[in-house]
Amino acid sequence: MTALQPYLALPGAAREALTFYADVFGGEVSLFTFEQFNRDDGPADAIAHGELSGPVGLAASDTAGDEPPLRIEGMRLALLGTAEPGTMREWFARLADQGTVVDELQERPWGDWDGEVVDQFGVPWLIGFHPEG
Repeated sequence: MTALQPYLALPGAAREALTFYADVFGGEVSLFTFEQFNRDDGPADAIAHGELSGPVGLAASDTAGDEPPLRIEGMRLALLGTAEPGTMREWFARLADQGTVVDELQERPWGDWDGEVVDQFGVPWLIGFHPEG
């Protein structure tokens, strides 16, 4: 099955970010260095391609040369109803740790819960779910 997969360009932080996301969401991380890809446009141990597979799928690489770093405007990664409410609350709290809460996780007038956070790597997230019961 084909699905959209966000691909983050992070200046020197791909390894740290993907490891962090695996700790938050679970899953397996695969990392490949510039050296493994025979690239010489950055440090040998920089990440040329990394991927998180699991409940949340993401890919990332370190930026090299004149590649622009991650810049997200007018978009957020939405995790809406992708796990049980308790798990979604934990994900929100973990992403908010060392990040910035834009809109607290809260019950909305229509009965669902959601909130927005920008994590420590500058990635904006929308977390939402239907209440239990």
